[in-house]
Amino acid sequence: MDASQIVLTAEGRKRLEEELAYLEGEKSQEIVEHIKEARAFGDLSENAEYDAAKEEQAKNAARIAEIRATLANAQDATTGSDQIVSIGSVVTLVDEEGEATDFAIVGTTETNVLQHKISNESPVGRAIIGHVEGESVEVTLPNGSKRIYTIAKITR
Repeated sequence: MDASQIVLTAEGRKRLEEELAYLEGEKSQEIVEHIKEARAFGDLSENAEYDAAKEEQAKNAARIAEIRATLANAQDATTGSDQIVSIGSVVTLVDEEGEATDFAIVGTTETNVLQHKISNESPVGRAIIGHVEGESVEVTLPNGSKRIYTIAKITR
């Protein structure tokens, strides 16, 4: 898989589509109302409210363009086997001390460390993709140290 490829799980694609609908609909209308209100204050050359509303409009338009580009170019994560780690898998990893942690393997745009969603391009994600339950993998961390994890369980 090309490192520059964007891969989305079904959940990630749905979340982006919902955000896009909000930004193009409700959020855009709110911004238009803010601009109308700011124009009512008079002189636009020294109108901080107008400038802030226009900046908000530009940020909204940029995010809309970003989401559209992501959705247009993203590849859907293929539904793989529960037997092999792939994007969309939830994997239980056991470290050398015997501590188990569950991770969902997702594309880079869906990464969320607080929710234990790690990228397929992260050191751990890259190391475990393609492996099966019971295998041990060595992961080289960004600081150069190495850790060994055992894949205890794979689910979807």
